[in-house]
Amino acid sequence: MKRDKDCIDLNESAVVSECVNDPFEEGDIVVTPPGPRILRVPVTLAELTVRTNLVANIHFPDPVLEIKAIKKRIKIVQCRLLTPGIPERGNPFRRMEIPLHIRGFVRKNIQYATPCPHSTASCVSSEIRSLTVDVPFECVTTIRARDFLTPPQLPTLNTSDEFDFFRAQDLGPGFPEKDQLLSSDLSQFHQVSTQFYNQLPYCELLASRMTGWDEAVDREPLPEGGPFEEGTFFTAVEKIFLEFDIKVLQNQQVRVRSLGPADVADVADDKHCC
Repeated sequence: MKRDKDCIDLNESAVVSECVNDPFEEGDIVVTPPGPRILRVPVTLAELTVRTNLVANIHFPDPVLEIKAIKKRIKIVQCRLLTPGIPERGNPFRRMEIPLHIRGFVRKNIQYATPCPHSTASCVSSEIRSLTVDVPFECVTTIRARDFLTPPQLPTLNTSDEFDFFRAQDLGPGFPEKDQLLSSDLSQFHQVSTQFYNQLPYCELLASRMTGWDEAVDREPLPEGGPFEEGTFFTAVEKIFLEFDIKVLQNQQVRVRSLGPADVADVADDKHCC
């Protein structure tokens, strides 16, 4: 007898039924007591528009009759705020100019027509193909002190200190018995080290805008004949003006005030009145 391996039998349907929900009563919602609180949250350090220029030679694997469409997309792979270190008791929120290193790619998907054999003087048959390339870019921009919405928390430097102990040793043969070698012990090493695990600033990409110019540099007439104005090329020079918006953030501790139920009700009433 053949046994069914399914543990449960269900009717399959494309219809999604509606679920019912009931909101919590006010007394069932657990809230923190009112008063001051310290939270660690992402804090916006700066919002910037970065501009740069790219030039690249694009080589096609097939002869290109014409480019039909190009889709571009920016990819940021590194966005690093190069903050300097400070001593343990230094001011971690000191305003200063800080460089921002950015590295990434512009992904280009190029759809193009490549001619088929046996062109005639009146027509050219072609196939549509595509080529996807990554055009790299890398730049450093400086964020001025006044452009920080909130200053970054600078990393605290690690410390490493050595210490020794005094030791008196006999000098041995050839020296008076009352004389001794007064120094530290070279057979021992003593150290106190401290490491600080700082919060690393990071970036978010908000928007990008690109203006591109692709121009063939080795275009030649069709080798097997065809309309006199038609030709193919293998290499195009690409010039891109790239502009993108980024947000620089860092996890920081901020002081807030927790509202009690009465305070929340007052705020709601104020909004209702306005």
